[in-house]
Amino acid sequence: MRHELHTEVEIDAPAAVVWDLLTDLDNYRAWNPFITDSAGEAVVGEKLVNRMDPPGGKAMTFKPVVTEVEAGKVFEWLGRFGLPGLFDGRHRFELTATPSGGTLVVHAEHFTGVLVRFMRSSLDTRTLAGFEAMNAALKARAEASAGSPS
Repeated sequence: MRHELHTEVEIDAPAAVVWDLLTDLDNYRAWNPFITDSAGEAVVGEKLVNRMDPPGGKAMTFKPVVTEVEAGKVFEWLGRFGLPGLFDGRHRFELTATPSGGTLVVHAEHFTGVLVRFMRSSLDTRTLAGFEAMNAALKARAEASAGSPS
């Protein structure tokens, strides 16, 4: 079973500002309402320790592995629940500069595994709401850092 969550947010700040916020994992607790704590580095092969607090859901800690980093453009990790193929999530941020000097952020996750069918309702409500809350907080933080209006 497969399922994907896909969100986008346009931020009135340069991609470098957005990138710095997304990859400064130790400071997630200062601004991120969804991934409320994170440790590790945005380096391929690095194991992160993330605490996710989905709206209306139960907080959980997971330890994904960074699978792709393209400075200023792509940051991705793969998280697993239990054994591979049970419930895997490939979480991805893609940053694209906009003509106005801002950044379009695509924030998505591709889920696979036998438990996806049973988790789909929660993914489409709580997890999606968490993505949207994180996007809004990232936008506010980046625009404030860049001195732009929200």
